[in-house]
Amino acid sequence: MAKDGTIQTHLKRKRLVAKFAEKRAALKAIANDESVPAEERFAARLKLAELPRNSAPSRIRNRCEVTGRPRGYYRKLKMSRIALRDLASSGQIPGMTKSSW
Repeated sequence: MAKDGTIQTHLKRKRLVAKFAEKRAALKAIANDESVPAEERFAARLKLAELPRNSAPSRIRNRCEVTGRPRGYYRKLKMSRIALRDLASSGQIPGMTKSSW
């Protein structure tokens, strides 16, 4: 289980990304548009730099929904390999059994 503070930081980042998504997209569109004058593009880049760093989508790390573990993450199931194995062994995932040979 990950530390509670780490999980809360992750959730805060997710909220910030959702909050600033529209503003960030609009500023990026202006900053990358070649038809806009250079001064306006530069101003858009400055405003983009003033946004909180944690509002950037690249700062979000995939974490297990069950334990908060950041590594060994299966995107399709949104959980780590360890949590998946525990749930499969206890029979809580339909159609999945622990392999043995």
